[in-house]
Amino acid sequence: MIEANLTEGGTHLKKSERHAIIEHLIRTHVIHTQEELLALLKENGVTATQATISRDIRDLKIVKSIDASGRASFQQLQSESPDVQSETQHLSQLTQDVVTKIDRVQFMTILHTIPNNAPILAAAIDEVTMKEKVCTLAGFDTVAVISPDEASAIILETFFKQNLN
Repeated sequence: MIEANLTEGGTHLKKSERHAIIEHLIRTHVIHTQEELLALLKENGVTATQATISRDIRDLKIVKSIDASGRASFQQLQSESPDVQSETQHLSQLTQDVVTKIDRVQFMTILHTIPNNAPILAAAIDEVTMKEKVCTLAGFDTVAVISPDEASAIILETFFKQNLN
């Protein structure tokens, strides 16, 4: 069991403490779903809502990657210094990890991801300053990147395709 400094009620931790426990669990267990993560947290004395865990997953840049058995499980991306170079590298790595297909329709680049990873990918795209991007829209497993014109969309499509392989 993970040692945690719990409050008197035994259920509330500081966000940083909860994040540390989640990171430890992700490193030491194969976790396929948020429900499994919630159960492991509960076993370790941490009570949290599904919404809180979803935010934590996004904050910690945890994604689902296909493991050796062919099932998707949670993995934490390695964080780098917060400069433009590392943001681009992070986006490249995330593209390799979660994007399954890339399409372009005129001024939009459509990125298909493994389930439940589109919001994380869209957030990573939003972090990188690119003149070829106006905004992103994310669903469950699809991100639409809207560009100011078709030429810009072609540049983005090329960038993502180069990072897909």
